[in-house]
Amino acid sequence: MSKKLFKLSTPFNFQEVQMDNQLLIIVAISVLGPVLGSLIGVIKRPSDKFMYNMLAFAGGVMLAISFLELIPESIEISSVWIATAGIIFGSIVMFTVDKMIPHIHPELCHQEQGKKLKKTALYLIIGIFIHNFPEGMAIAIGAVSGIKVSLVIALAIAIHNIPEGICTSAPYFKVTQKRLKSFLVSSSTAIPVLMGFLVANQLYQYISNNLIGFIIGATAGLMIYITADEIIPSSCCKTTDHKTIFSLILGILFVILLGLL
Repeated sequence: MSKKLFKLSTPFNFQEVQMDNQLLIIVAISVLGPVLGSLIGVIKRPSDKFMYNMLAFAGGVMLAISFLELIPESIEISSVWIATAGIIFGSIVMFTVDKMIPHIHPELCHQEQGKKLKKTALYLIIGIFIHNFPEGMAIAIGAVSGIKVSLVIALAIAIHNIPEGICTSAPYFKVTQKRLKSFLVSSSTAIPVLMGFLVANQLYQYISNNLIGFIIGATAGLMIYITADEIIPSSCCKTTDHKTIFSLILGILFVILLGLL
């Protein structure tokens, strides 16, 4: 009987286990940005120079992934027109989210809407909470583009989300003077990243190639928008020597060299 049961059991699949481990790593990286940023925000804010260079690097990664990986793949899977429509759609979605929902340029902790500090802190947390869902969907693009693409996007978005975590937890902590509560409330902005990733990761298994191509194009559009609207202006606006541009170039080179592996 034991032999029969052994034969009926599912054989061990090393590739599936390896894939599961890679997905766990991606999920961990996805939530790391808001959580780490929230922790830093209630302890000690890093120097502006470090934050600017960190963000410029993330911007370079996002641009390189968009133009070298996502857009060509979108065209290959669907067509030029579908890819174009996706890019336009993704950028419009992020523009709409950015304008309709209270948000900040996190690198500088600037508030776009003048409110009392406590109300502003709550609004910013809600805004970033919603803002992060499409970012989670972008990370899941590896379900059709390859696990390496997901890892790189997850890393870039995590780096981008660290300053957001800092600028949501710090003002909330200033108002409440409750370190743990401020950390937990701000860290909750990692939830929509995870939700977006899980939803999209399942969705990609049941849709047509044209729709996948459209979504990949939209992912590129939203990443280009985030980079152009937030990351590059914020990383350069307070520096006169523009040295952060080299961090952006390093981010681009990082993606190019990663393609050799």
